[in-house]
Amino acid sequence: MSQNAGILENYFKISERGSTVKQEVIGGITTFLAMSYIIFVNPAILGDAGMDRGALITVTCLASALATLLSGVWANAPFALAPGMGLNAFFTYTLVLGKGVPWQTALGIVFISGFFFLILSIGGIREKIANAIPLPLKIAVGGGIGMFITLIGLKNMGVVVANDATLVALGPITTTVLIGVAGLIVSMVLEIERVKGGMLIGILVSTILAFITGNVDVPSQFISMPPSAAPIAMKLDIIGAFKLSLIGPIFSFMFVDLFDTLGTLISCSKQMGMVDEKGHIQGLGKMLYTDVSATIAGAMMGTSTVTTFVESAAGVAIGARTGLASVVTALMFIGALFFAPIVGVVPAYATAPALIIVGGYMFKNVKDLDFTDMKSLFPAFIIIVAMPLTYSISIGLSLGFLAYILLHLLTGDFKKINFTLLFIGALCFVNLIV
Repeated sequence: MSQNAGILENYFKISERGSTVKQEVIGGITTFLAMSYIIFVNPAILGDAGMDRGALITVTCLASALATLLSGVWANAPFALAPGMGLNAFFTYTLVLGKGVPWQTALGIVFISGFFFLILSIGGIREKIANAIPLPLKIAVGGGIGMFITLIGLKNMGVVVANDATLVALGPITTTVLIGVAGLIVSMVLEIERVKGGMLIGILVSTILAFITGNVDVPSQFISMPPSAAPIAMKLDIIGAFKLSLIGPIFSFMFVDLFDTLGTLISCSKQMGMVDEKGHIQGLGKMLYTDVSATIAGAMMGTSTVTTFVESAAGVAIGARTGLASVVTALMFIGALFFAPIVGVVPAYATAPALIIVGGYMFKNVKDLDFTDMKSLFPAFIIIVAMPLTYSISIGLSLGFLAYILLHLLTGDFKKINFTLLFIGALCFVNLIV
């Protein structure tokens, strides 16, 4: 074993966790391929909010790299982080385009939600809040967000369009729609066959077809220095985010990030054998601090909530067990910075298939709902349908939480209603009326 390998072994405790340097490197590359679609999709979504797309490419790669590097070097965990799907859509389509909130203020909301979570993480309050929220509502939030981003994907692809008579309708069959559908089919087949980077390949196939058909101009160069992040970095408006009408969005960012992070950590840690008989996750505290620090730093850099990606499970499945895998993933995000000319010309209909597929992955956990417990099923159903139909994660979440509380109180089932849930319900009520 070389001296460098020995240093890596001692720092990351690779053999102690039953892994090898080669296994960690392969695991890190696998995780990157599984989540690399975010490099294309996040700038496309946040770009719709009026943010500079070139700067977004740089910030997406940098925020992902720095957060994932922190996960690897400090927490020694094979978990990668990047701007979260669903939350970026909520940022753009609900806050900025829906409520008319300036994107600078929306970044301030993300920063505040991260700061609040940093406070809640002290003393394990964050975990206690998560445990106080009923499982059906946690499941429903993921399903609802899945439906929400799927609708956005279908809209960006041109498959679904607005209609005065029926609200929505099938859009006209155009070349760009067919290109998007082709990319969706390619991505779905590759995902079914468990091909690593299936969504990335689908995006590239759609983009190449767009080049061939003349719908997109071929970039003059494929590799260049990264675009400047100056147009969006440190542009957040924290003061403007301190409004009563924005309490709902702040807590929506908090709760969705909480569910995403804990769900991913529990799932991947079980796969790694890092969950004890009491259900405690080894190193959970450091990962929660990593996640919340990434959100705060990400908002300052100019992106929506940075969260732990479930695609980390792809690397874990290959054998990644330590932070070395995360270091490899982070380095690949740094390398991706220099391919900004390619990312910059990818059209929205080419990234739309990734939204639809991720939406499907998020929705699949709905199978874990108890369909015989109607007091829990009805509120869960409300969350799932209200998020896409109101085009708002916060409204769907608020309606579902309030429905859960009211149905249990009105039927005399008081034991499932705790103080934390009542407090959340009060916040949901404020969100709906202001």
